[in-house]
Amino acid sequence: MTEQPGLPDPKQLRASDADRERVAQVLHNAMGEGRITMAELEERLGTVYGAKTLGELEPVLADLPGASVVPAAQSAPAARTNLPDQRIGGTPGSAVSVAIMSGVTRKGNWVVPAQHNSFAFWGGVEIDLRNARFAEKHVTITAVAIMGGIDITVPDDIVVEVTGLGIMGAFESTDKRGAADSAPPGAPVVRVNGLAFWGGVEVKRVPADPERRKQIE
Repeated sequence: MTEQPGLPDPKQLRASDADRERVAQVLHNAMGEGRITMAELEERLGTVYGAKTLGELEPVLADLPGASVVPAAQSAPAARTNLPDQRIGGTPGSAVSVAIMSGVTRKGNWVVPAQHNSFAFWGGVEIDLRNARFAEKHVTITAVAIMGGIDITVPDDIVVEVTGLGIMGAFESTDKRGAADSAPPGAPVVRVNGLAFWGGVEVKRVPADPERRKQIE
């Protein structure tokens, strides 16, 4: 960042939550590329979330190629494209959802692990990803419904791949009215596979924008 005459030193500007999250995502990507270790990631994240100014964020990126601290206002056009990536990372939540003659719901703010197994027998499972984070960019949900049902709701700003099998049952993907035709570049990828035997597994793709959902419901 270069200081311009008549303007305050950018390093002294207060860091926003968006600035800290953007730098945190750069660090997560760096660990995924093998540039820093898990221990280094945890140490640097401590610095990031404790930073009050942009200048305090710079040291954690100093040795990473192409990384820089840019105020959120200057990076607003790119923030829309990179928004899905900000949901990647975090401590994985439960790896299983089991409903046997009962019902189970996974929704709200939770972190989807790299592999999540869902099983319904004479029962129902509801998995809602609209407010979820993802432990990794690519996650897999294996859904098995035997004389039961599993409903998976997915916002249209992530990529969904459905490859399950239905035997005397249905394993299907549907796009609700108003859902976008495709997710933005760099979005998380959710693969859904499994089996529906005398039961049903439905993956419902819905608009990610809450206001747009209200307009079409």
